[in-house]
Amino acid sequence: MSRVIEKNNNTTQTISFAERFVSSDCFLDIFKEGMTLVEETANYLDTDGRREAKALSQTTSLAYATESMRLTTRLMQMASWLLIQRAVNEGEMSQEQALAEKQKVKIQSSTRAAHIKHFPELPARLQQLIKNAERLHDRIHVLERMIYEAPEEKQNKDNPLTEQFEMLKQAFGADEVSLPR
Repeated sequence: MSRVIEKNNNTTQTISFAERFVSSDCFLDIFKEGMTLVEETANYLDTDGRREAKALSQTTSLAYATESMRLTTRLMQMASWLLIQRAVNEGEMSQEQALAEKQKVKIQSSTRAAHIKHFPELPARLQQLIKNAERLHDRIHVLERMIYEAPEEKQNKDNPLTEQFEMLKQAFGADEVSLPR
């Protein structure tokens, strides 16, 4: 649940957990973690990673190149998202501007480490960086959904029967079938 009702002086106000979280010290921890991960990855890929990649077989070397590009892209997307949120928190950008900028930054699901071919043959440090990026990505993805999706969108996305209900609505008329709440 991303919203609660708070009563102050006989008035009711809706509070967004996500918006409060993004302006909290906990968000700053995620921000620092993301920026640190970007820096660690860049340092690794420019130094030890370069050296380790030369020792890999041709097949594993191709996997290394592919996964390091995916990792770099994912980290840049997450860093951009984090920077946008920080700019809103610090008053450098309005929520509307952030929404427009956010459209350029896609935080979406990507290949999981468990599904990467030749993952076990990749250098241990690259494997760890990929796993760390996955964990951070998952947390940011949840925050993004909480902040930017309307409650109705979340409900419909979370309901695995939404598509079937929509087909029933079309077949029997819009007023005949409703989604469970």
